[in-house]
Amino acid sequence: MYSLPTPPTETEIRWKPAIATVSLGAAHLHSIHTKIEAAVQNGQEGLELFHDDLAQLAQTLRYQAQETSNGNVSANISRTDREYEIDAAHVIRDLCAENGLRILALQPFRHYEGLLDAEEHAKRLDELRHWVELCKVLGDSLFILIPSSFLDQSQITGDRARLVSDLAEAADIALPVRIAYEALAWGTYVNTWEQSWEIVREANRPNLGICLDTFNIAARVWADPTSLSGRRPASADIDLQKSLARLVNEVDPDRVMMVQLADGERVDPQVAFLAKSGLHPLLAWSRNARLFPFEEDRGAYLPIREVADACLNGLGYAGWVSMEMFSRTLADKNPSVPGEHAARASRSWQRLLGMLEVKPSSI
Repeated sequence: MYSLPTPPTETEIRWKPAIATVSLGAAHLHSIHTKIEAAVQNGQEGLELFHDDLAQLAQTLRYQAQETSNGNVSANISRTDREYEIDAAHVIRDLCAENGLRILALQPFRHYEGLLDAEEHAKRLDELRHWVELCKVLGDSLFILIPSSFLDQSQITGDRARLVSDLAEAADIALPVRIAYEALAWGTYVNTWEQSWEIVREANRPNLGICLDTFNIAARVWADPTSLSGRRPASADIDLQKSLARLVNEVDPDRVMMVQLADGERVDPQVAFLAKSGLHPLLAWSRNARLFPFEEDRGAYLPIREVADACLNGLGYAGWVSMEMFSRTLADKNPSVPGEHAARASRSWQRLLGMLEVKPSSI
């Protein structure tokens, strides 16, 4: 497929472990305080902050302010949701600093590029400016992650020039905050890393790069959760090899802002969530049945080792590697969920390093 460079020694590990807050439980059930504690206790060094967690804390701060004013809502009604989100960003920044965690990204800034409605486009840009202010509070070198849009074709265009223009505009507005563009496997027009990379190259902004996700790469090219085998026909192996070879040969590792790791659970093609009306099967699968890499005992089966080899060793990437897992288990109300998921992520990270012939030094 391609020649891998000599794996780094224990003292030369180029990657640092991180985890997405969404992987530690649903925001309305598990607080960001609990998630930060779980991440630290299980060796994660960085945090992808999902906006849901920040917004949930902002709601809590609003409620607390109203309680402090003895139910006098008028005392706080002049404060906007965005102002409370700024307050929440300060709290999260301080919590992470106290616990030695680095905040890496704020995401996902959904359904931005290609909007046909000019008024909706303007609204998204206004929201983006707010996110930039949040990032400036949260840390010095965050990026905003923009996943490819999966709106209906009646709402967005696939015109390449327009997509390039929109991403360039977002980068210009965000500067000096960085923007990472990620191809979702179920994106309406952009659903491969190749497409996202071409758009980023054409936009040509210094603060614009891509995010590589092992699940999205494998899901689009190799997997098919609606089939009995859970995968596409035999040609999928060759298709994946060719895609990974292109990734190694074409992508500038300095433009990769993060590598995200996740596996997929092999499910019964007749499972109810795959047939949910209006959802792309890959989206339904992603929301309900992601796993941490190599959790074979839970049904993991994607060729994540090959994809991780390409993204990490083959590409020569150095930087943050984040566990980003979505699952129906996130909706479990049990308070042990954040700790259990963080521990699973830690075990997965160590297995990854072992498979890449690297000895774990950080956890």
